[in-house]
Amino acid sequence: MKTIIFDMYGVILKESKGNFIPYTIGHFPQAEHERIMKLIIVDKLFTKAGNGEITSDEFLTAIGFKNPAFHMRDYIENHLTMDEGFYVFAEAMKEKYNYALLSNDVSAWSKYITAYYKLDKYFPVKIVSADVFCRKPEIKIFQIALERLGIPAEECIFIDNSTENLNAASSVGMDVILFNRDNESYDGKTIYSFEELARLV
Repeated sequence: MKTIIFDMYGVILKESKGNFIPYTIGHFPQAEHERIMKLIIVDKLFTKAGNGEITSDEFLTAIGFKNPAFHMRDYIENHLTMDEGFYVFAEAMKEKYNYALLSNDVSAWSKYITAYYKLDKYFPVKIVSADVFCRKPEIKIFQIALERLGIPAEECIFIDNSTENLNAASSVGMDVILFNRDNESYDGKTIYSFEELARLV
C-alpha cells in the first residue's frame, strides 16, 4: 500500500492562508492594530509558535488575549472550514492507501484540529512543524516524515496547496499533487477537489 501524506491548511481545511489576522483584529480596538500586526508580521510571533519556539498560550497571551485557550478553540471551531470531501475520500480509499499528516502548525492547534474534526483515526502518523522544530519547505521535515513512516519516498504521494512545498517533497523522491485552492500556475499534477483526487489516484 502506498501512503498519501496530506497538508492541513488549504487541503483538508479550505482556508489556505487562514483567517487568524482578521479574527484577531476583530477582537481589539483600532489603536491596538498596529501593535498586533507588528507582532505577527515583523516579530513573526505566529511563525515562532509554528516552529515550536513558543507555546500557543504564550503566543496568544503576547498578542493580548486574556483567555488564550478559549480563543484557540473559538478560532478553530468557528473560523476554519473543513472540506467534507476529505471524509468521503478517506473512507473510500482506506483499503488502498495509508494516510499521514504533514502540517506547518502550532502544536496545540494541530492536536485540537485533528480531535475536533475527528481526523485522528485517519492519521496514525502526524508530523507537525512545532513538534519537530522545522517546517515546510525545509527538506528536513520531509526526511523526518519518511523516517516516521519507515518507507521510501517512492511509496509516498504528497498533497499540498503550495508549489514550493511540492518542489521540496519532489526533491526527496515523493510523488506530488497540487491541491489548487489558490489558482496557482503549476505544470505538475493538479486537483481542485477530493473528487478529482479520487479519480487521479
